[in-house]
Amino acid sequence: MIFNSLEFAIFLPLVFILYWYVFNRNLKHQNLLILASSYLFYGWWDWRFLSLIIFSTVADYLIGRALVKEEKLNTRKALLWTSILVNLGFLGFFKYYNFFLDNFVSAFTFFGSELNANSLNIILPVGISFYTFQTLSYSIDVYKRKLEPEQDFVAFAAFVSFFPQLVAGPIERATNLLPQFPVKRQFNYNKAVDGLRQILWGLFKKVVIADNCAEFANMIFNGSENYSGSMLVLGALFFTFQIYGDFSGYSDIAIGTARLFGFNLKRNFAYPYFSRDIAEFWRRWHISLSTWFRDYLYIPLGGSRGGTSMKIRNTFIIFIVSGFWHGANWTFIVWGALNAIYFLPLLLTNNNRNNLEVVAKGKLLPSLKEVWAMSTTFLLTVLAWIFFRAENLGHALTYISDIFSSSLFTIPEFDRYLGFKVAMIFVLLIFFLIIEWMGRENEYAIEGLRVRMNKRVYRWSFYLIIWSFIFIFSGNEQEFIYFQF
Repeated sequence: MIFNSLEFAIFLPLVFILYWYVFNRNLKHQNLLILASSYLFYGWWDWRFLSLIIFSTVADYLIGRALVKEEKLNTRKALLWTSILVNLGFLGFFKYYNFFLDNFVSAFTFFGSELNANSLNIILPVGISFYTFQTLSYSIDVYKRKLEPEQDFVAFAAFVSFFPQLVAGPIERATNLLPQFPVKRQFNYNKAVDGLRQILWGLFKKVVIADNCAEFANMIFNGSENYSGSMLVLGALFFTFQIYGDFSGYSDIAIGTARLFGFNLKRNFAYPYFSRDIAEFWRRWHISLSTWFRDYLYIPLGGSRGGTSMKIRNTFIIFIVSGFWHGANWTFIVWGALNAIYFLPLLLTNNNRNNLEVVAKGKLLPSLKEVWAMSTTFLLTVLAWIFFRAENLGHALTYISDIFSSSLFTIPEFDRYLGFKVAMIFVLLIFFLIIEWMGRENEYAIEGLRVRMNKRVYRWSFYLIIWSFIFIFSGNEQEFIYFQF
């Protein structure tokens, strides 16, 4: 079940009505409804993989209960490593088994030895990378005594499988989301309206921006050998906005949906394409993942406290692991390494925390210096996204080399119909960027609409325009990109 589907449009109101009007008097029944709804939501894709979520849930629940009773350090470490090995074992098998097998065979072949090994036809469970990290954060925090283990199994299971963010994040910390389940929740009209507003903007990002950009990004990347350098630049730009609209749109819908049920999820995107350097970009892009790696990998490795060699080592580790988290392909590893190369000069010159405030805060327009900084950061990001989107390293390198050919300076050629669609997408992108820029100081772009448009007729006219765009483009239904991760 995906957010931009008819099934979800039926599912969400039904769960909402049951939650607030049938089970509202009993907290445990509300949590049980969330758990059952989450399993239905996930099982709609493939019910067989519910067993993985249930197994991880039971394992980490029992390990958490055991950790709080155990005082011996070695036993506590053994319990923690059991949780890590169980969770990463499932993730490693389903996501990386064939990758390591193929590269192992290739290594033997390179050294002149033939090795016959058959890869497996493994289906990657949707969202496994997300809920694995979510349950790991619980075990690690309980081990470090930052969190008391949850005694109520239903509440814990609902935390692990919470359907708004189950399959593509935000990756919630147990310290943030789990304590919200045992607390009685009261319906808050303003909070629900705010949630609906964020869902609306998330759907616009996904259906109108991402899915339209995807049509041309896929066309150009899948047949890149047939296009000029200028067309390849367009393909990279379309994918850049596709992945942002797709993933941040999912996060907006997830956060807004959670608000409908009285929950607060972590912010996952903060206008990353308005960043003035790569360090700022990574503070604003997929925030729940980057902070997860910072707290559970980068800081335990020593962070930036050591000498130059340690800083370089730790930076490459966190970015390469982050790239590998996204998929079992060398393209993701190179994408991560390239971002590490972008980031290191800022870190080594102590300029990685220069831009902590919102760009042009309190102003209508940025300065020329800010425009230049945002433009160069954006172009570096676009270049890195080519590796992320390419089928393999050869494809990525060929794609980039073909961009920097004489055909780069030619005018992209389309037939009349495609030319009209491209022009339409650029108009939509300009509209989208203006709204994002105007709302960049808010949690999401149209959060402050009530202040900027104080007359109800203006606000509802704007909402109607957004709904109209969503309705017009809703026929081109595509899965969210991050489902594959």
